[in-house]
Amino acid sequence: MNEWLENLWQSVQLWALDIAAEFHLNFIKGNRWQMLVKGLGNTMIITFFALIIGIVLGVLVAVVRSTYDTNGEAMKRRGGFGYGLLKFFNGICNVYLTVIRGTPMVVQLMIMYFVVLVSIENSVTVAVIAFGINSGAYVAEIFRSGIMAIDKGQFEAGRSLGFNYIQTMWHIVVPQMFKVVLPTLCNEFIVLIKETSIAGYVGIMDLTKAGEIIRGRTFSAFMPLIVVAIVYLAIVMLLTWLVGLLERRLRKSER
Repeated sequence: MNEWLENLWQSVQLWALDIAAEFHLNFIKGNRWQMLVKGLGNTMIITFFALIIGIVLGVLVAVVRSTYDTNGEAMKRRGGFGYGLLKFFNGICNVYLTVIRGTPMVVQLMIMYFVVLVSIENSVTVAVIAFGINSGAYVAEIFRSGIMAIDKGQFEAGRSLGFNYIQTMWHIVVPQMFKVVLPTLCNEFIVLIKETSIAGYVGIMDLTKAGEIIRGRTFSAFMPLIVVAIVYLAIVMLLTWLVGLLERRLRKSER
């Protein structure tokens, strides 16, 4: 029994030494850990600014589509320039949603980088725009469902306060909509963080690309890829915890 325990202990020590050697080779030697730090920074920059673009686009598209769904028939009966303009913008929104949701993100990113935004030399900026446009299509549907879930009495309350339709949407409906869709919006944020892992297709050193570069230089796949996966997991867990905290505070404020 003692001999078996000794052999087990020696095996554990050898395994620990191997892990330490792998860690030193992949991250300490040549200061390769700096690649991961730079990659993580680019990942967070792309995600943050793309989410802002996505939220702005999502709100605009959701307002146009929900307005058309709610008031389109009434405006059609009245006729006039307003209905034609709303129908035009609703058509553009539908084309935008169909194209963006119907094509792969990696293809959209490469089209933006190699075709549409060729004049922009900063590839991170191109990625922010591409991911923001893509995120906006999904956020728009999240927001539209949130707006449609708001009781119609809220619109009537806004009108009774003297607000026009746009003011009612901005001051009353949209703030309530954010509370309704917050968990789903958080999921979209988490998905967006993980989607940025394809940014390496256009030469950006994001977190995943940094792990790939380290793997290519050390010919060791286990350590760099496991560390990249752990970093992504830690970010997702932190975001999930923060959103849960925010949801609890929102529930308390409603009381």
